[in-house]
Amino acid sequence: MLFARDINGHHSLSLSNGKKGNRKEAARIAEEIYGIVPGSWADRSPLHDAAFQGRLLSLKTLIAQGFSVNLVTTDRVSALHEACLGGHVACAKVLLENGAQVNAVTIDGITPLFNACCSGSAACVNMLLEFGAKAQLGNHLPSPIHEAIKRGHRECMETLLAHEVDIDQEDQQHGTPLYVACTYQSTDCVKKLLELGANVNMGKRLDTPLHVAVRKSSVEIVVLLTDYGANPKCRNADLKCALDLATPNSKVEQALLLREGPASLAQLCRLCIRKRLGRSCLYTVHKLHLPEPLENFLLYR
Repeated sequence: MLFARDINGHHSLSLSNGKKGNRKEAARIAEEIYGIVPGSWADRSPLHDAAFQGRLLSLKTLIAQGFSVNLVTTDRVSALHEACLGGHVACAKVLLENGAQVNAVTIDGITPLFNACCSGSAACVNMLLEFGAKAQLGNHLPSPIHEAIKRGHRECMETLLAHEVDIDQEDQQHGTPLYVACTYQSTDCVKKLLELGANVNMGKRLDTPLHVAVRKSSVEIVVLLTDYGANPKCRNADLKCALDLATPNSKVEQALLLREGPASLAQLCRLCIRKRLGRSCLYTVHKLHLPEPLENFLLYR
C-alpha cells in the first residue's frame, strides 16, 4: 500500500471531487477536520473512495471481493467515516451490516457519528445510533452534538438529544450546546434547546450564552435568552455583565435596557412553573389541563 506525506510531514488522504450530491461539500469538510488537501496522494483504499463518493454497487463489489470493512488509513480513517462524511446512508448501512466498527476513532478522536453530524445527515446519525454508536463521548473526544449545532444541523441535534445526550454537556473548548448555538448564531438551535429545557445561564465557564449573544450583536437571540430567564447580571471572568459588552446605542443595548427592570408577575410565574416541571416541561405541561392560551404562554407559543 502506498503512503504519502504532506509538506508538513503528516500523512495525507486524497479526496475525489465528485459532481453528484454533496461530494464537494464533504471534501471541504474533510479538509477542515482531517487537514486533508483534496487531490493529494493517499494511503486510502478503493473501499474508502467508493464510500466517500457514495458508489454503493462498487462498495458491495469490493466487500464481496474480500476488502475488509475495517481497513483504516494511517490516520485511522475508516470507510465508515468516509460514508458518513459524505452523508451516504445506504453505504453506511452496508458497511455496518458487514461488521464495520460503529465507534471507530481516528487519531484526532473523530468518530463516524461526528462525521455524520458534520455532513448534517440525520439519516446517517439515526443509522449509527441504531447500530450502537455512542451518542455522548468522553470530554477528551470531539463532541458530535456540538459539531451538529456549530453547523446549524438542528435535526441531527434533536436526534442526539432524543438518545439522552446531556443537553447541558459542557465541552472544555466550546462550552454547552446552547453556548455553541449562540456563538454560531444558529437561532433555530437556540430556540429548540431552550424549548427542551437547556439551562439558559450555563455557557463556557463564567461566560454565559447571553454574554456571547451580546458580543455577536444578535438581537433575536438576546431577546430569546432573556425571555427564557437569562440573568443579565451574571458576570464573566472579566467581571463584565451582558450590558457591559453591548455596543453603545445599539439594538442589543436597547433590548437589554428594556429588560433591565424587574420581570413581570406573568413572566416570573412562567419561569417558576417551567423550573418546577424541569426539562420535561414541553411534554408534561398539557397534563396540567390548563386553558389553551395559558398553556401556549408557558410554552412560548
